[in-house]
Amino acid sequence: MKEIMIETKALKKYYQMANNVVKALDGVDLQIGKREFVAIIGKSGSGKSTLLHMLGGLDIPSSGKVIIDGEDLSKLNHEQLAIFRRRKVGFVFQQYNLIPDLNVYENVVFPLQLDGRHIDDEFIETILTTLKIADKKEALPSMLSGGQQQRVAIARALATKPAIILADELTGNLDTTTSHEVMLLLKILAKQYQQTIVIITHDYDIAQLANRIIQIEDGKIVQGSDDNA
Repeated sequence: MKEIMIETKALKKYYQMANNVVKALDGVDLQIGKREFVAIIGKSGSGKSTLLHMLGGLDIPSSGKVIIDGEDLSKLNHEQLAIFRRRKVGFVFQQYNLIPDLNVYENVVFPLQLDGRHIDDEFIETILTTLKIADKKEALPSMLSGGQQQRVAIARALATKPAIILADELTGNLDTTTSHEVMLLLKILAKQYQQTIVIITHDYDIAQLANRIIQIEDGKIVQGSDDNA
């Protein structure tokens, strides 16, 4: 029996828009094992990004539960949730969320500094080299292309060696070759550091590089297949 890292129980997220209720998530029951590499696919508006935000403690459910490594997130206060996110989860956002006044290196190590943790410069250098941005360490985000900014966001997520990596459209601005390289890097690091990885994508080719594909439509999981990619 696999060890469970991520679990949701009857997870719902409803929004009131004018006279309509939008059911972004409508009763999601999900289990993701430790060290699993899962891709969640779905069309725009299917609820996949909302689900990712719930798993990372970035949003609060209307009802239901999110349990991470045995811990019920609904029982954590605001400060405890912030610590949980900082120490347990590495996020890669679609909009990158880089700090404009910090250079590439400073952006990557910022979460470590925020938590007062040791910076493993050798590890940081390995990540930057693998992502082909080692020569951009001193550059500000405004000096980088969209693809380069995305690689910085990926490096920042990996830098803390988190138990979980959550990525929204991880390879959206990367070419096919680099996309596959990034996915391979994540697989290697996930195995090395025993990480659980969940990526959101609309690209089925990218999704197939994961170990399991979960499909979501209209806030409900409609398919969860296992393959050995």
